[in-house]
Amino acid sequence: MVAITHADIVKAPKALLHDHLDGGLRPATIVELAAAVGHELPETDPARLGEWFVAAADSGSLERYLETFAHTVAVMQTEEGLHRVARECALDLAADGVVYAEIRYAPEQHLERGLSLNDVVDAVHAGFRDGCAEAAAQGSQIRIGTLLTAMRHAARSQEIAELAVRYRDAGVVGFDIAGAEAGFPPTRHLDAFEYLQRENFHFTIHAGEAFGLPSIWQAIQWCGADRLGHGVRIVDDITGSSLGRLSSYVRDKRIPLELCPSSNVQTGAAPSIAEHPIGLLHDLRFRVTVNTDNRLMSGTSMSREMALLAEAFGWGWSELQWLTINAMKSAFIPYDERLAIINDVIKPAYAKLLT
Repeated sequence: MVAITHADIVKAPKALLHDHLDGGLRPATIVELAAAVGHELPETDPARLGEWFVAAADSGSLERYLETFAHTVAVMQTEEGLHRVARECALDLAADGVVYAEIRYAPEQHLERGLSLNDVVDAVHAGFRDGCAEAAAQGSQIRIGTLLTAMRHAARSQEIAELAVRYRDAGVVGFDIAGAEAGFPPTRHLDAFEYLQRENFHFTIHAGEAFGLPSIWQAIQWCGADRLGHGVRIVDDITGSSLGRLSSYVRDKRIPLELCPSSNVQTGAAPSIAEHPIGLLHDLRFRVTVNTDNRLMSGTSMSREMALLAEAFGWGWSELQWLTINAMKSAFIPYDERLAIINDVIKPAYAKLLT
């Protein structure tokens, strides 16, 4: 079998479910926006700043990894900054061959300069609309839905959940909680999750990344998560090819795993790409998806993640198509719209690649 190159993968359609808006900025944009708002950066040369973010995130600690966001969030406190970051996000993903993406961000983290929660959402959505339109004009179609995230160490999850539901017909497709897992279990936000279920609204929960099986169990059995953000630690309930009660439930229910290989290596959730549990989870036929998490901090893209996996596990186009269709099946947009992207965009493109 001929090895698949990164350049080949860029041309293939991809679906992305787990990507943080504040983790995907262009280094040059950070430098320009920081100068405009008076924020001090560790480096002012874009190339060196990009290297700094990756190095700082390579610590093996989720807490240290999360500290890098102080600099990106600082330059996303104005309507202009939010609009630009969202617009560039859409353009960068489209250039990488992403045809569908769900981008998450926490509105409560962008209020330091007087914006309201509604202002934040409006600015981000305007940026995505403009970016998607520009990408289409350049011949690259992309659809973007947003997930509104509440910070698990804060106490605004109910408010953010209600905000997400208000914008459900204006671009918001789901809800999420994020932040350090240890000491901040998802059950702290049970009221928000129960509200979302009553509203027939979709949500995912960061679980099973830095913390293990109890976090996954709570996210599913107490909170009712539709998907697991990361969920990589489900392997703690697997011995060889023998599944425990929780891992069997996750597989049987086809609960999607939003796996982020490079990020998982950086935060210590996996020792290396070659030893990442995604290989085992693929072989056991879990609902596996591959994602970028934070493109800036991991110095990555969807094409890079797929190329790394293809090299590590000897995967070809059939495996990459499987991952892509898994992601599209698991998206938070209506069934008929998911099916249209699978049948009209993804399958025809991969049919040509597989010949």
